[in-house]
Amino acid sequence: MTKRHVSLPLGAEEGLREFINEVDERLAGPEDTCDVVKDVLIDLYGDRQAYERWQSGESVSPATRVRLQGYDPCNSTLESEYYAEKDEETFERSKHLQWLWRQFDATPMADNIEFALRFRQMLANHLFKEAGDGLRIFKGVTFSYGHNISMGDNTVIHDNVHLDDRGRLSIGERVSISDDAHVYSHDHDIVDQTAVSNYHTIIEDDARVTYDSLVRAGVRVGENAVLAAKSVAQRDIPAHHIAAGTPAESISVKPGWEEVAKPVGETPDNREERAIPSEVPDDITVFDEFERDLQPPGDE
Repeated sequence: MTKRHVSLPLGAEEGLREFINEVDERLAGPEDTCDVVKDVLIDLYGDRQAYERWQSGESVSPATRVRLQGYDPCNSTLESEYYAEKDEETFERSKHLQWLWRQFDATPMADNIEFALRFRQMLANHLFKEAGDGLRIFKGVTFSYGHNISMGDNTVIHDNVHLDDRGRLSIGERVSISDDAHVYSHDHDIVDQTAVSNYHTIIEDDARVTYDSLVRAGVRVGENAVLAAKSVAQRDIPAHHIAAGTPAESISVKPGWEEVAKPVGETPDNREERAIPSEVPDDITVFDEFERDLQPPGDE
């Protein structure tokens, strides 16, 4: 279905373009990223006067101080910060940009689609390993790092999608990932859940991952393929196939693509081909945070 073209009034368009360009230039420049993010969030949340009063030494309540400090990503922690195998230097800047992304999504401006899509495109250009043109990334999309994501042109990521790039995540051109879908690139050992394996997960051009579905780490969703709603892709989905169920299996080939598609059958398991070796740095002490006895009954 053809969509309508929507545009903002001239004054609003000029304002948002000026703001996005200013943030883009500052992020690309020599300034400390923490300072840029802090300034942008203070102004987006309308807290400039309160922040300046606090900085001048005036007394503020503990709650106000926590709020004002929270605009600075250097005062924040994210779940992915605890991952032992992460690249500390790369993660530092990604964390600051991810903080800006998440806090922007909590503002009323995140619901102004024409503004928000362009702001997230600009952030993706700085955060992702590769960010194509014409991205449409909607509200509530989260990442592990951001810097292990490559995304092609004209791809759409709908509301509340989680893109786990603890391993590596490649998303092609014209891909559609629907609301509440989860795409993973790391997996936990079935016995020792603290043992993590990272993978390269691939979603090829023109593929669709539909509502509330899940792509397991290391899976390839083939070109022009469809993962049906509420399905779990445990294995590769061949190009042009429609896969459904838990675990997802090919149920048909998309009409008109029969001549170039493989016959419908069991989906292949090629996850180990995409395993990413990772090591915990020597200065990190490995421990089981749950302090469980993992020895099965009867084993000595």
